[in-house]
Parts: sequence; structure tokens; C-alpha cells
Amino acid sequence: MKTIIASLCAAAVFAVAAVAADPILLWPKGAPGSEGKTAPEISRISPPDEEVVTGINAPAITPYLPDPATATGAAVIVIPGGGHHEIWITHEGYRVAQALADRGVAAFVLRYRLAKADGSTYTVMDHSLADVQRAVRLVKSRAAEWHLDPARVGVMGFSAGGHLSVLAGTHIAEANPSAADPIDRLSARPAFLGLIYAYIPPEIVFKADTPPSFFLFGDKDNIGKVSSLRYIELQKLGVPSEIHIFSGIGHGFGIRPTNPPQVALWPQLFVNWLEASGFLKGR
Repeated sequence: MKTIIASLCAAAVFAVAAVAADPILLWPKGAPGSEGKTAPEISRISPPDEEVVTGINAPAITPYLPDPATATGAAVIVIPGGGHHEIWITHEGYRVAQALADRGVAAFVLRYRLAKADGSTYTVMDHSLADVQRAVRLVKSRAAEWHLDPARVGVMGFSAGGHLSVLAGTHIAEANPSAADPIDRLSARPAFLGLIYAYIPPEIVFKADTPPSFFLFGDKDNIGKVSSLRYIELQKLGVPSEIHIFSGIGHGFGIRPTNPPQVALWPQLFVNWLEASGFLKGR
């Protein structure tokens, strides 16, 4: 009986809660560079219950808004990974967003265009990064509606999504006061970076104005081992940052019911860092 109860509890914790808000297109009239691309995205289920999507031509965000009683005013664009070929949107997207919302942080799961999807004409720099930047701007543009502080909107990425997070923090799209679209008049600079087993290629150049960064890896992850060394660069530059390395853990853990207890705690570690860094002023 205890085993049954424990299993039911685990299922309740890791089930993806219903989303109150529908996905919101980043560009309601069509994304620049996607003109004429009307094919629907492709979705599959990887056992037991992981949704994986590809073929994205209409980038969008799915909001997870916290209970107003616990809301902190901070927000995160959650960018799942998948090697720029597909998006593992359950364990690196929906579950993460729900965990953050449960802790008072608004979260927005990003479906972005994929540079390495079959037949793709998109590029990381011209399209995937543009989707991240537009998502940051869109959330800032609706900050009053969603009771957010536009100065506390950051990004969190996993693996290839971490690559996009780093790009958003090192290739800042500043405000463009002359833009025809009011959303593009806002800065796309993220307030902070959550780098969860992020892929950080060597050509990425960190600067002293790189946003504060949170690193999280497993020590059995070759991508993580290389990228975690970049933490030292940020320390030398004086950029506020924190790193956590889990012993005996590999790549791609996200939020899954099979994660060991020490790994299951990682969303709280991230929220603790946000609070210690002054991003949860609403608490």
C-alpha cells in the first residue's frame, strides 16, 4: 500500500498542470523569415510521456502565471533543448515552468524555430535567437497585464536552449525607439541567465556587462564539464554568478519523476539564487 501511495504522489507532483493561458504567437502576423511557411509543427511522444516537437514556423510562448498571492514579479523565458533539431518541451519546458510558477515566478515556455530540423532554412543567429529576443520583449510589453517587473525578466535554457540563453545575454538587442512595432522598441536584454547543462561554444565572448548567471550541470555530462569552465571567466569579469554540479549525473535531466532526490531539488536552488540576487523583490 505504501508503494502505491508513493507512486500516486509522484505522479501528482510530476504531472503537467493544466495551462490556464493559450500559447501566444510572438508575431501574430507571421515571424520575419517564415514568410510562406505554413506547414504545421510535428509532435511525437517519447515514452513514457515526453512531448517532442519540431518543424516550428510560428514561434510562440506558453504562459505559466503564479498565484497572485505568491507572485514575486519576476519572470523567466524557459527555453527547452533538443540540439536545434527538435524541442523536448515536457521535461525541459512545461514541468520547469510549472515548478517556477509554483514558487512565485512567472514562466513562459518558448517554442522557437530550429536551425537543424529536417529541411530547415533557419539559422541560430537569424531566427532562433530572434525568437528568444522577441519573447523577452513580448513579456516586457505585457508586464503590467501580468503584474511583472520588466526589469526582472530573464531567460533559462537547457542544452541547445542554454546556447540560446547565452546568446541572448551576449548579443544584446537593445531598444529601438524608431521601430514600427511597439514591442521592438523595448530592450531584449535579459535580467539574468539560467544555464542548465547549457551548450556554450568557445566563440562565445563574455563581457563585464553579461547578465548575472546561474550554472547547473552533472559531472558525468561532457557538455557540462566544458561549459562549466566558463563560470570562471564570469567570476574574473566580476559578473555575479553561481554554479552547482551534481555528482554522478549526466546530461538532460530536466524535471523527471526518475530524477534522484538531490537533482529534484534544483528548481528550488535556482529560485534561492534569484532571491539572494535580489530578483524576487515581491516576496
